[in-house]
Amino acid sequence: MFELSSLLAFAGLALVMVLTPGPNMVYLVSRSICQGRQAGLVSLAGVAVGFFFYLFAAAFGITALLFAVPYAYDALRIGGALYLLWMAWQALRPGGRSPFQVRDLPPDSTRRLFVMGLLTSLLNPKVAMFYLALLPQFIDPQRNVMLQSLVLGSVQIAISVSVNALIVAGAGAIAAFLAGRPRWIAAQRWVMGGVLSALALRMAVDARR
Repeated sequence: MFELSSLLAFAGLALVMVLTPGPNMVYLVSRSICQGRQAGLVSLAGVAVGFFFYLFAAAFGITALLFAVPYAYDALRIGGALYLLWMAWQALRPGGRSPFQVRDLPPDSTRRLFVMGLLTSLLNPKVAMFYLALLPQFIDPQRNVMLQSLVLGSVQIAISVSVNALIVAGAGAIAAFLAGRPRWIAAQRWVMGGVLSALALRMAVDARR
């Protein structure tokens, strides 16, 4: 169904996106640092359910609709590029913060942790943009769009959950390491800003596959 090079390119893009600081990462890291690893994993479970919502929404109609409606795909592609540029600016702007800078949060119940993780995922424009503007670039409209969407979405979820679980597990140690190293925090922000800018440029110039 997919060429290995295409699947690897998509997996690489999914990895870059999950490593890019956004609402999900900020919430998971904050919860893990303030309330412990278990709280971070419960929050991650809610985030993962949000991923499945977007996966099935894309597979059962949204992606196919983008190919059917004139200029809908291009409009979302340009919108996605602009959003990536906005994220790059948030990383590079003066006064920008790293997600590993400690934030004080009151403890939450297990139920609230799960629900807040779910809502953070559902309301995360980065996730919506990934499924609406990036995923369709790897789909061949001449083949089974739903099946391709399910396969690619499953790859994205597997990568995102695995990486986020590692981040949750190491959030405290990473935050402690960066606390006294402002240059490392600045370097992380500049690397992320550069990667996001490059992705935005690629998305802006890519035509429909």
